[in-house]
Amino acid sequence: MGLAKTELYTDLQNQIALFAKVFGHPARVAILEYLFNTSTCVCGDLVNEIGLAQPTISQHLKELKHLGLIKGSVEGTSVCYCIDKDNWTEMKNVMFDFLDQDISKTDCC
Repeated sequence: MGLAKTELYTDLQNQIALFAKVFGHPARVAILEYLFNTSTCVCGDLVNEIGLAQPTISQHLKELKHLGLIKGSVEGTSVCYCIDKDNWTEMKNVMFDFLDQDISKTDCC
């Protein structure tokens, strides 16, 4: 399998691609929606709410945490998750700037 060659792209291009990856799986979208609609950190409810196996949920949580969009804290024997508000705001700003580009400059097709 070939390398992704991410070094060929700018830091911003790589950051946008990573943020876009979040929305590439409906389970991650469902997890984020659930966390947004819950006023407290979520510990064990995700398996029941999302309907996927615990290892699958854990993999998606790991990806969301790696991207910095959620954060976790240990409470007893479980990890509780919530949205990282600062990183979410940063992601929104980066994605908005990218998606809000003026396409009226394009005069092809």
